[in-house]
Amino acid sequence: MRAGLTIGEFATLTHLSVRTLRRYHESGLLVPTTVDPSSGYRYYTAAQIPSAQVIHQLRQLDVPLAEVKQILATDDPLRRTDLVTAHLRRLEDTLDRTRAAVVSLRTLLRTGTEELPVHLRSEPARTVAAIRGTVGVDDVHHWYAAAMAELDAAFPPGERTGAPAGRYANELFTHGSGEMTVFHPVHQPRAAGRIEVLDLPAVELAVTVHTGPHDDIDVTYGRLGGWATTHTLTVAGPIHETYLVGPRDTDESGRWRTEIGWPIFRLTPD
Repeated sequence: MRAGLTIGEFATLTHLSVRTLRRYHESGLLVPTTVDPSSGYRYYTAAQIPSAQVIHQLRQLDVPLAEVKQILATDDPLRRTDLVTAHLRRLEDTLDRTRAAVVSLRTLLRTGTEELPVHLRSEPARTVAAIRGTVGVDDVHHWYAAAMAELDAAFPPGERTGAPAGRYANELFTHGSGEMTVFHPVHQPRAAGRIEVLDLPAVELAVTVHTGPHDDIDVTYGRLGGWATTHTLTVAGPIHETYLVGPRDTDESGRWRTEIGWPIFRLTPD
């Protein structure tokens, strides 16, 4: 009686190479049903084909072997779904970073020697409703969305006196973690939940506007920083952003307008 499917046959049926199947056997991920003690030949059964196909698809998605083991070992469908979903989310984040990098490179390649439109502005001291937090660079978008949603709920449009804005500590860019502050200028700032009443000091800024999606906003940052260091005295301080038109206003990314302010020192005011 035949012992089962040879490793070559099983490889053909599952699209997993013989070398890969041997590696999976050694790691305990996919163990043959029987191994001939004299020849060392591995034999599999047809019942193992679905597991092998699942492994193949998960590895196509670059799921680490340790996580593949977890997925196969659990009998809880919700747990399996959570494990796969977590990896898919990581893949989506990677794709987002790749897309942003491609957009930035294309922007850099087509950016000529045209002068960046920059103006200098004195921002007066003001009191705003704000949320602050120390955030890691990988959590920026999630933290920003949650904080802005909380501010929006607390201060409807009729209470606001200007566009929402943010200040971002240099450490966020240089060390991968730093203080983020997002805020609404409103008629009567008040504290609630994470929201605090915050006094912003007066500041001098070199300002430009980034138009369109944020995928290549780093290019605008670089150009503004280059302009500021060439034309002015720059000072240490958080970068300012004002969201004149953004994703919370329209789904048409071509209409987005983000004002970026670079802290500078001016000997004479306007």
